[in-house]
Amino acid sequence: MNGTRTNNRKKIVIVFFSIFLGMMVLAGRLVYLMVFRSEYYSARAQQLHERERDIKAARGKILDINGKVLASNRSVCTVSVIHSQIKDAENVIKVLAKELDMEEETVRKRVEKYSAIERVKSNVSKEIGDKIRDYQLDGVKVDEDYKRHYVYDSLASKVLGFTGGDNQGIIGLEVMYDEQLMGTNGQILTLTDAKGVEIADAGETRLNPVDGNNLRTSIDYNIQMYAQQAAEKVMQAKEADSVSIIIMKPSNGEVRAMVNLPEFNLNEPYELPEGTSYSDQEEKQNLLNQMWRNGCINDTYEPGSTFKVITASAALEAGAVSLNDNFFCPGYKIVEDRRIRCARTSGHGAQSFVQGLENSCNPVFIELGMRLGVEQYYKYFKQFGLLSKTGIDLPGEARTIMHEKKNIGQVELATISFGQSFQVTPIQLASTISSLINGGKRITPHFGVQVEDQEGNVVEVFDYEPKTQILSESTSKTMRSLLEKVVSEGGGNKAYIEGYQIGGKTATSQTLPRSAHRYISSFMCFAPAEDPEILCLVIINNPTGVYYGGTIAAPVAKELFLNILPYLGIEKTEPVPDQTDQSNETNQANQTNETGGTDTAADQE
Repeated sequence: MNGTRTNNRKKIVIVFFSIFLGMMVLAGRLVYLMVFRSEYYSARAQQLHERERDIKAARGKILDINGKVLASNRSVCTVSVIHSQIKDAENVIKVLAKELDMEEETVRKRVEKYSAIERVKSNVSKEIGDKIRDYQLDGVKVDEDYKRHYVYDSLASKVLGFTGGDNQGIIGLEVMYDEQLMGTNGQILTLTDAKGVEIADAGETRLNPVDGNNLRTSIDYNIQMYAQQAAEKVMQAKEADSVSIIIMKPSNGEVRAMVNLPEFNLNEPYELPEGTSYSDQEEKQNLLNQMWRNGCINDTYEPGSTFKVITASAALEAGAVSLNDNFFCPGYKIVEDRRIRCARTSGHGAQSFVQGLENSCNPVFIELGMRLGVEQYYKYFKQFGLLSKTGIDLPGEARTIMHEKKNIGQVELATISFGQSFQVTPIQLASTISSLINGGKRITPHFGVQVEDQEGNVVEVFDYEPKTQILSESTSKTMRSLLEKVVSEGGGNKAYIEGYQIGGKTATSQTLPRSAHRYISSFMCFAPAEDPEILCLVIINNPTGVYYGGTIAAPVAKELFLNILPYLGIEKTEPVPDQTDQSNETNQANQTNETGGTDTAADQE
């Protein structure tokens, strides 16, 4: 009996001790949680009773070189619903469907969805947003937001680019400088009860947004307008497929204007041209991608005789030709088994190198290519930067499509010398020629100049200092003088402006397949020839009727320079005799000199 009592006492002690030990462990755990982890769990508890909504930051503006606003923002609203706070769902559905012009079924799905907060519609006009606010519907939130606004609709559309629904850049400068422009969103924090209903007297905590910085670009609104209007005029007159114009500062690579007609409305970037048909969304997206494509950057073409500027520069620099060298043109040149025609099929006869450039004589440039040879010519391609991207601050830049050195035979060497059988981008050609006539320093074409805060204070300046010396200053000076004669005395005479020294080069290349007889007419020019401040490249794709570059592209450049040169404050020099009053025989010769190539492919200028 005593033994049994003793055992019972032991069991009681063990149970008591176990309970005591458990309570001590529990107490210790409580102390740990309440003292050492109190901040963590307080924060977690707070989060469970907080609901956050974004306050959108205003995206930074895009400005032209003079501070004119090209892209800004408009106030809009985002309408959302909080399911747990809605008291009259049917009324909410009815009102929102009516005011937002949405199907009731679509609104119903969002209103009845169990979520902390559900967006019904964004980019709602402020007027409609205020109207919905006035209904004072429980569970409906109307928050201020911003929609990107492009002041001049289609101006420089493929350069500026546009933003998506989340206000992030999609194409163009908007995506390249997204980080600088986007800003940081703020937040509104509100307290809720256990059911998720906001506590009326708890107030709210606001974290204010930080607006994005402004981007100042090298674009000059006035020059861009001149260029776009000139492009529209010639595109309509020649019923061309497209027209591209690049205007830049040769000394530092700042692009003053870039036109890619047809442009599109930046404020309606997903609207295809009227009458465009498509079978499905994939086809529509392909059409949109094509509409947004920047031909000056993303596409390549055979440059034709504007490339003779590169051939002449390389030959002069290498000592393969001098200004006094003489040539003879019978109207063609035989290279291996090919008979490569000159623009003037009757031939230019005896002529100097200078005259050969003025006449844009193919046999002269074929001879220059032969004198340079593949190794040396290819060396200059690299030295001039033709085999690399320019590094322009726009997305999707294409590379030069050039033969591999090992695949360049005598025929390829001959056709390359006058700008055929390979392809470059317009921006590459404009940048390379700028570098060859600016004293010989390779420049990087660009739009971004600096980043500024909302008060106009400079935050960051972009550095695009000229790179390596790719051509001697003496050869660069010679090329400027030679190209001035092309305009004052040669095939580029339709760009001549009395009192201005303008250098230039015409070209007309033929697209593939050659049998389609589609041409690209172009003209490159710069002024003043002695010390270039502006360079212009005009490209007209598939014009109807007369398609010679010297006939239809050069006048476009002349019209542009008649506006741009006085606008930039570039004064005329002493008057000189008007070179445009030439004899009919000379004019006919200059026009005839725009045609040349192989028996199966022509290079018209």
